Amino acid sequence: METPDYVLLTHGHADHIAHAGEFDGATVVGTPELTGYVEAEMGVDDTIGMNIGGTVELGDAFVTMVRADHTNGINTGYEHEAGMPGGYMISDAVPTQESDAESTTFYHAGDTGLMTDMREIFGAYFEPDAAALPVGDHFTMGPWQGAVAADWLGVDHAFPMHYNTFPAIEIDVRDFEREVKAAGSRAEVHALDGDESFTLE
Repeated sequence: METPDYVLLTHGHADHIAHAGEFDGATVVGTPELTGYVEAEMGVDDTIGMNIGGTVELGDAFVTMVRADHTNGINTGYEHEAGMPGGYMISDAVPTQESDAESTTFYHAGDTGLMTDMREIFGAYFEPDAAALPVGDHFTMGPWQGAVAADWLGVDHAFPMHYNTFPAIEIDVRDFEREVKAAGSRAEVHALDGDESFTLE
């Protein structure tokens, strides 16, 4: 795997931050509480703190942190405050209220439940082309909620995530594919394994 330029942290649960310090040369991005934690506890030197609603320019991309409905704590034997959990809109253009058919935007939902922001704000104003959506149920949305999210967002491509990594979130990913069709979404589902990649055109 190539070393990424940036690692975007959605929240502080162990399955999301455990490897944050393993990418030499990568800038870690997250809430100020999370970036402060990875600096102090993981020895990460290069961080950018941001918060819900903020946009930062990272290389040739503009990254906006958006709300996610989830819990947030860092498990170290005692709890640390880690700020609000979030997701990210990653675009090749500065986000504005005006529609831009030429831009490409990817939405990483983070760990979240279904929320009306996906329809009323994220889909309506960010107009993402693709979304990574948690579908493992139990701790996040399950297949049917993820499918509704894909429909509300109006994406062309949906990438299921946060499933089949431990017993409580084991699902048949084909259920997500069926639910996307049932929701009337135009999204094409891409269930990638750890070695696959997809390029948005």
